[in-house]
Amino acid sequence: MLEFVTIKEVKSNVGAWCKSMRKAEKLTKQELAEELGLSRFTIAKLENGENPTLETLLKVLQYFDELKSLNHYVQEKTDFLTKPTSLY
Repeated sequence: MLEFVTIKEVKSNVGAWCKSMRKAEKLTKQELAEELGLSRFTIAKLENGENPTLETLLKVLQYFDELKSLNHYVQEKTDFLTKPTSLY
């Protein structure tokens, strides 16, 4: 059975993850924003699942030491698609 995931659902999940990570580190939105060179409003929008930019998402992933995981995932997918596969 196919599982359908919407962009809205992913944005909401990313926001919830960011909020959980921020709270686990005992940071306010303002403190996290200052660490990342962003506004508190940008962090609030991200946590609410409201159209984060790729740059914002990457900064948050880097801050919480998750950028390497995303990069590894992307590299694996790229390798899979670009390596020739045998027909035998």
